[in-house]
Amino acid sequence: MAYIDRINRKLRREFGGRVTAAEEDGCLLLEGALENWADVVRAGTLGAAKPGPFKEGSLKPRYRGLVNNIRFLGAEIPPMRLPALQDTGLEGESPDVLVIGAGISGCAIARELARYNLNILLVDKEHDVAKHASSRNDGMVHPGIDLRKGSRKHHYNRRGNRMYDRITRELGVEFERTGQYLCFSNPWFIPVLYLSLFYWKWLGVPGVRVIGKKELRQKEPGLGEDLSAALFFPTAGVVCPYGLTIAYGENAVQNGVTLSLDTAVVGMTVEGGRITQVKTNRGRLRPRVVVNAAGVFAEDIAAMAGDRFYSIHPRRGTNAILDKKAAAGLVRTIASKIGASSLSAHTKGGGMIRTVHGNLLVGPDAVETFEKENFATRAASVTAIFTKFKRTSPGLSPSQIITYFTGVRAPTYEEDFVVCKGYRTRNLVHAAGIQSPGLTAAPAIALDVARFVKELLEASGRPVEANPAFNPLRRPIPHTAPMERAARQALIEKNPDYGIVLCRCEEVSRGEILDSLRRPIPCDTLDGVKRRVRPGMGRCQGGFCGPLILKLIAEEKGVPLEEVTKDGPGSPVLCPPRGF
Repeated sequence: MAYIDRINRKLRREFGGRVTAAEEDGCLLLEGALENWADVVRAGTLGAAKPGPFKEGSLKPRYRGLVNNIRFLGAEIPPMRLPALQDTGLEGESPDVLVIGAGISGCAIARELARYNLNILLVDKEHDVAKHASSRNDGMVHPGIDLRKGSRKHHYNRRGNRMYDRITRELGVEFERTGQYLCFSNPWFIPVLYLSLFYWKWLGVPGVRVIGKKELRQKEPGLGEDLSAALFFPTAGVVCPYGLTIAYGENAVQNGVTLSLDTAVVGMTVEGGRITQVKTNRGRLRPRVVVNAAGVFAEDIAAMAGDRFYSIHPRRGTNAILDKKAAAGLVRTIASKIGASSLSAHTKGGGMIRTVHGNLLVGPDAVETFEKENFATRAASVTAIFTKFKRTSPGLSPSQIITYFTGVRAPTYEEDFVVCKGYRTRNLVHAAGIQSPGLTAAPAIALDVARFVKELLEASGRPVEANPAFNPLRRPIPHTAPMERAARQALIEKNPDYGIVLCRCEEVSRGEILDSLRRPIPCDTLDGVKRRVRPGMGRCQGGFCGPLILKLIAEEKGVPLEEVTKDGPGSPVLCPPRGF
């Protein structure tokens, strides 16, 4: 009670009695009404307690979690966007496991569950996998620099980072351990850097070393000349985030998982502490176990299941992508400068990152928002990230940008992951609050969630046996551009489509595009092809190859040109002929 009293005193000082805190069923519950969204977030931040030491499979903070029920009076919060599709295609289905959300967490969990002989259904309300945060991030595999020891983030990031070499090899996904430079300009700070090596060892970040100015200039000549030294973290790396998510999803489907896209969960029936029915736009399901990997909507799914003990406060982050040639002399790996104004709360500092495809990515920023699905990019965000990172590399210029994007992260107020079995609802597992470094942590999170599911099924009397046909290997789509001449020629002789280049910026052949349309996960949109084999990712952004790919999709799918969409229902590329 003393802790609640302290929180209420803080809230009264800050908001004059408009917000109150109470303890309810082991959770801290905030209630009231505020006009400013920043104040709603501020109240949640004041109330959030830091979790205690990590204990696998359980939560051990002062309370189980913070539920922020403060009403926002400043604007109407948009409801979740729902698919236009309405049918009974899933009516009466009774999967052993229903996984909600086909981002990196959901796809990794589904693939890990496929190791067992189970009926697994993976659903997502979007028209493709990796449509939200899993495709709207910087693709960095974090070494774990700024993670609190004992947090779930720290635990899963360490395990996940170590798994990346094996996972990407199995799934046929390009991955590079580039390392990361954390740069400093004040030479008087160098002794502190050497002392910090003991801290990194204690934190469990291996191989960290101090790089002097001369070596730093040799490694990264495009960085600012004012930089005196850097810490180098060799376990950092880069991966294509949407490419990895697609690969996880494809391998899951190859191993028997059923994927249902354009499928939204809109309600649940809970009886006796168990989910007995899940309502979707495609019918009602009766799963034995439900996995909540719904990203920014995880708290909504938790509420439907009668098991909401945390809140999500969405946070926008904008990144800019630079042209390969223009950015060639800037940063070769991952680099950022640390200074008084270089870090803002919960951004992980951002950085300049050379992607696996050779572009330079700059960002992100961090802006709290009440809109969970507003991916618009604002000029102020682009200006802010370029002002910030010009201190790292003076040659950086907005004129080098070929595109930019904004993602919405899903943090809890505790700024930690929620990976556990249900608190009140017995056949539920949460994989929630998965923001950065969620991409790095996903392989490890999937292992624990699969184990939790197995335990719940066995406790309910459903035997769980290994899937003898499980194959962890996925055959990637061949990319002809980097191939040796002899290998490329052999491939073209076998299939001449690989010799017809449709996207000149990224050197993507007709054969690669046709491959992308014939994979285990359905793909029938321009952006879907783009995410798989990169036509339209270059300087012209699809200005030349777009019409050719549009025609190829129509031919392959047997539909009129005007039915091919940019990124799913509601995004037509062409208007139908007049009179129709």
